[in-house]
Amino acid sequence: MLPLLGLIFYSPCDILDKNNSLIGGAMHIQESGEMYLETILILSKKQPHVRSIDVGEYMGFSKPSVSRAVGLLKTGGYITVDEDGYLFLTELGLELATKIYERHNILTTFLCSLGVDSDTASQDACRIEHVLSDESLEAIKRHIGK
Repeated sequence: MLPLLGLIFYSPCDILDKNNSLIGGAMHIQESGEMYLETILILSKKQPHVRSIDVGEYMGFSKPSVSRAVGLLKTGGYITVDEDGYLFLTELGLELATKIYERHNILTTFLCSLGVDSDTASQDACRIEHVLSDESLEAIKRHIGK
């Protein structure tokens, strides 16, 4: 449990206020939510159906953490879950996941062009993609010719 600016983070997807009330469905999605959406997008490109267990295995997160994140993303309108437990990105979720995925690929390409090995570049891009401004991303895109 880490207190930070009046918020307490219990897991990558649980955000509580000072009164321990869950803040869910917020207009601005947190970094962890973006990572879940990006993971659902990546997995949906590789396999016909994506389940919570697939997301957990891919991200290395526990079932309870994934279940909580799925609930928050569903409440926020970013995903739907059908009767078989398959996860689907909504239009809003797909838009955000695609944006993060594009950022990841551009940053990975950029870092590799600087001589960073591909594994390190991908790991670093995963961290940077959530905080980089649109202006900086556009400058990087111009620099690498994308």
